[in-house]
Amino acid sequence: MNAQLAARIVLLPRTVKQALTMTMDAGNCALAVWLAFGLRMGTWDQYGSTQWWTAVWAIGLSLPVFYATGLYRAVLRQDRGAQLGKASLVFGAAFSLTFTFISSSEMPWSLGVLIPATLFLITGAARAAVRRWLCGSVGASTRTPCKKTRVLIYGAGDAGRQLATLLTATRDTEVKGFIDDSPLLQRATLLGLPIHSSENLSEVVLRDGITDVLLAMPSVNQSRRAQIAGALKALQPPLHVRTLPDLREIALGRVTVDQVRKLEIEDLLGRDTIDADDKLLRSKITGKVVLVTGAGGSIGSELCRQIVRLAPDALVLLDSCEFALYTIHQELEAEVKGKPVKLVPVLASVREAERVRQLLAQCTPDTIYHAAAYKHVPMVESNAVEGIRNNTFGTLNMALLAREFRVPDFVLISTDKAVRPTNVMGASKRLAEMVLQAFAAEGGGTCFSIVRFGNVLGSSGSVVPLFKRQIAAGGPITITHPDMTRYFMTIPEAAQLVIQASAMAAGGEVFLLDMGQPVKIVDLARKMVELSGLTVRDATHPDGDIEFVITGLRPGEKLFEELLIGDNPLPTSHPRVMRGQEAFSRWDVLRTQLAFLEDNVLSCDLHAIQASLQLTVPGYAPPKPGNSIVTEERQRTGDPVALEGQTLSGLAGYRPASSSLASA
Repeated sequence: MNAQLAARIVLLPRTVKQALTMTMDAGNCALAVWLAFGLRMGTWDQYGSTQWWTAVWAIGLSLPVFYATGLYRAVLRQDRGAQLGKASLVFGAAFSLTFTFISSSEMPWSLGVLIPATLFLITGAARAAVRRWLCGSVGASTRTPCKKTRVLIYGAGDAGRQLATLLTATRDTEVKGFIDDSPLLQRATLLGLPIHSSENLSEVVLRDGITDVLLAMPSVNQSRRAQIAGALKALQPPLHVRTLPDLREIALGRVTVDQVRKLEIEDLLGRDTIDADDKLLRSKITGKVVLVTGAGGSIGSELCRQIVRLAPDALVLLDSCEFALYTIHQELEAEVKGKPVKLVPVLASVREAERVRQLLAQCTPDTIYHAAAYKHVPMVESNAVEGIRNNTFGTLNMALLAREFRVPDFVLISTDKAVRPTNVMGASKRLAEMVLQAFAAEGGGTCFSIVRFGNVLGSSGSVVPLFKRQIAAGGPITITHPDMTRYFMTIPEAAQLVIQASAMAAGGEVFLLDMGQPVKIVDLARKMVELSGLTVRDATHPDGDIEFVITGLRPGEKLFEELLIGDNPLPTSHPRVMRGQEAFSRWDVLRTQLAFLEDNVLSCDLHAIQASLQLTVPGYAPPKPGNSIVTEERQRTGDPVALEGQTLSGLAGYRPASSSLASA
């Protein structure tokens, strides 16, 4: 019966529920006056005329005050103690001021304080009782029996308290307590729930059947969060770990405190974010025309997102993939709606000299971010011709035209695989770097610079999306070598640092982004399995969920990547950006070498291409023939199928870079 009545009250129109609440408060006022008079006068007689008039005055004053302070706009089932306290203070001040002027032997001035205090206690108790009745009764009547997820909240601060309050009304989650590192809070209670120390967590998890831990520490830095998450993951049985968003995201209105997200792999990298330098971000973008090549790619698209937020005059998006260009253009159109930012999508290749020349003549960009590249190592290794055409000669084409049209700034997005490369992808990118260094040394109206960094989480060439798919399929996870390590950072951080680094360029610099500590790929895979609430199947845990399979290094892969060719990188004004000091060839020398390489690319002679790269790119060491998809026999016979499917007829539309080289 109670449950049915509570359910009916909850479903009443809001105005009716407000009227019922005001009626309850009016009764509370009458009761508070009677109690206050009894306590002050020492007699509990029935209401006299003085008490009646005092009660009428209290009701007439309290209800408007409660309404004006928003107390009746709040949902009764939610805890509004602070709001009630504020309303009671306003009422108490007004009521006490009245009694200062009308006090007498029948109405002493102390009642001006005693009545508001009594009303606050009675009103708070009545609301708590109603809230407990409504929540308990409605929950019992509407919930079907189900197995609840038992959770602990790590952090007994404001965020933890708010999260626990929000989860109380959910049907499938039961908060069993809090965890906090502060000795002052341990063994105390919050919202009637115990606060535990992290030291005896294993015992609590087993005793209470905990399956999830929610990190309610939105202001804690990444390294501390990684440390806590790692300790939680080591517990048995394994726990699901989730986290609240960063407080800056909450403050900016992007998310709310009740949006608990699954702990992402980047939370475990232990990299703390550094606030961006707004002056560096805006210097090459705000009010200018910016061109991004490869605008639909992982880095290119994130560059575009951050650029439009910096209020350029126009953003030109260049990409050869129609779907990728369409996707980022549609996203950015929604972003710039109502803003004076012009978006220009251009479907073209960076290798098409005449098309790019026409584009630069029309849009006259102030800054070019050249992110267009083929970057998947095994794919480029087995398609060396296309990799060099795009990564090296595509960059050469863009750089020549930028110099021709005197574009003020040209920034190349490079990779750590360009350092002492063992694959065509890295060698082609190092050649692109050398082109820009040579152009910068010659001087001119264009400032050429390079920004080099390692892997970014979630990019098209990253292992993270692959591992996610393999985990979703139940495994196995394929790892090329147990000792392979890579540098990682998030895509937004990489794009932001690229923009800031390029703003410091004077010409010819190779900027290196601080990638933190290298991460073992096998450790990354293990963390991803654990974040999914699963376990790794190995010799010590034969009943685990996901198996790891070692497949061996692929053509051109290295165990370790480096960011620096030379020694002693120089610091810059940004703590996450360094400047390398690296040798390069003069343009008159490099130009001859590129022409020779181009001839080999046109003839699809892989042996000659590798030999040319060895002569041109310091440190390039091609893989042994046995590791290549193209066998020695096929290379020797010149079988066109063996040469990556690249035939001379297939290259009919290719415009030789030598024509550009001849005029450079």
